[in-house]
Amino acid sequence: MSDKVLVYHNARCSKSRCALDFLNEKGIEFDVVEYLKDVPTKAELTEIIQKLGIRPEELIRKGEEEYKTLFKGKNLSDSEWIDAMLAYPKLIERPIVLKNAKAVVARPTERILEVL
Repeated sequence: MSDKVLVYHNARCSKSRCALDFLNEKGIEFDVVEYLKDVPTKAELTEIIQKLGIRPEELIRKGEEEYKTLFKGKNLSDSEWIDAMLAYPKLIERPIVLKNAKAVVARPTERILEVL
């Protein structure tokens, strides 16, 4: 398994850009996945959620319009929430920083230190 840091990134998100800046300032090599363009597979997203140690619903951005109009108030299974994130990747909280078996949602940015 690679020792490289992987960042699930949305260039339009200031917190996501801060995560990249943080890693650059620390001199840490990383790869970027622009997950809105390169949507993870169901297996990849499931693995990320397992590494985060959370339920899929906890990774949902509840401020997004897609959530408010399509999912708010719904009681979905874990698998259904994952399917929702795959269908509407803007729902995935960001940035997600992974290294080996560890992952964090880098909010605040300093949480990245937990995976290094």
